[in-house]
Amino acid sequence: MAEKRWKIEWQVKAKDIAYPQKKADMEKVLVGMSGGVDSAVSAYMLQKQGYSVSGITLILHDCVKTEVEDAKNICDVIGVEHFAVEFKKKFEEAVIRNFIESYISAKTPNPCIICNENIKFGVLLEKAKELGFDKLATGHYAKIEQENGIFKLKKAKDVQKDQSYVLYRLSQKQLSHVLFPLGNMTKSEVREAAKEASLPSAEREESQENCFIEGSYTDFLLNNLDPSKVKPGDIYDMQGRKLGKHKGLIYYTVGQRSGLGLTTEKPVYVIKIDVLHNAMIVGIKEEIYSKEMEVENIKWTAGEPEYPFEADVKIRRMHKPAKAAVYENKVIFDEPQASITPGQSAVFYQDDEVLGGGFIKK
Repeated sequence: MAEKRWKIEWQVKAKDIAYPQKKADMEKVLVGMSGGVDSAVSAYMLQKQGYSVSGITLILHDCVKTEVEDAKNICDVIGVEHFAVEFKKKFEEAVIRNFIESYISAKTPNPCIICNENIKFGVLLEKAKELGFDKLATGHYAKIEQENGIFKLKKAKDVQKDQSYVLYRLSQKQLSHVLFPLGNMTKSEVREAAKEASLPSAEREESQENCFIEGSYTDFLLNNLDPSKVKPGDIYDMQGRKLGKHKGLIYYTVGQRSGLGLTTEKPVYVIKIDVLHNAMIVGIKEEIYSKEMEVENIKWTAGEPEYPFEADVKIRRMHKPAKAAVYENKVIFDEPQASITPGQSAVFYQDDEVLGGGFIKK
């Protein structure tokens, strides 16, 4: 019954609130809404700016809880239409399956990047066009600026909240139909705007990073994997000496220090995960650093530059961008970087602009 309940459900907009008269030629914007403060303020701002706004909440997995009700309440307060649509199957195929297969292959994925490319700015954007909307907006902290007909993706004003890293795979076609209303706001300004507008989500806590996982990611993997895929194996040092046993490769990632179950003279970290031999290689802190990495499946935001070129390269979301020379499928940093992790993304910046990026191969 719950499955049927969440099939496309159009909600009636609030009727007793006075808002500026809509113009016939007004741009129609569909706002992706999770029930949180960021998407709420995005919808509120666009509505106040004179856009014809509707909100949409995606049913992507079974961890939705009260998101649809929260988003509907926000839309009622703002005075805009709201509806929900289920994309569970597409989300499972594009995001969850990739997450599981990446870990089996000893890669550490960022599901948000895959979701943004394929779901939020993929099938949802297509749904927006199908429903007659001109633009899709979200509460991401990033900027889109148009220069000489080219849409450029840039960092947000709030450097602590900037999400340009997880948006680097968006194409020119996608960027041309997208709005990021919060790009020039800080998180504190967003919360203040929500309070002033009496939005229900003004004090709502931040959402978790992996929206489809409740509990630990290892528990999630164990519940979705054939047990034969998780086997104990050997741990070696960089010289090939056996140090102990690991409990299954899915429990570890490159750079990890805690939970290795080893007693050593110096602290050791995971340097490499060898799926072929079901083995893990560890080393001391100095050995987790490297100046080079290979990058695959690269996407460019506004066209491929000429190689080699200099860029600031970010190798995970909270990593401080480091200067490097970028070649066709290789990056060489000026200074060694810690824990370069296969499966994570390398994103190339020049100043505040995202040039593109790809997945770290090794």
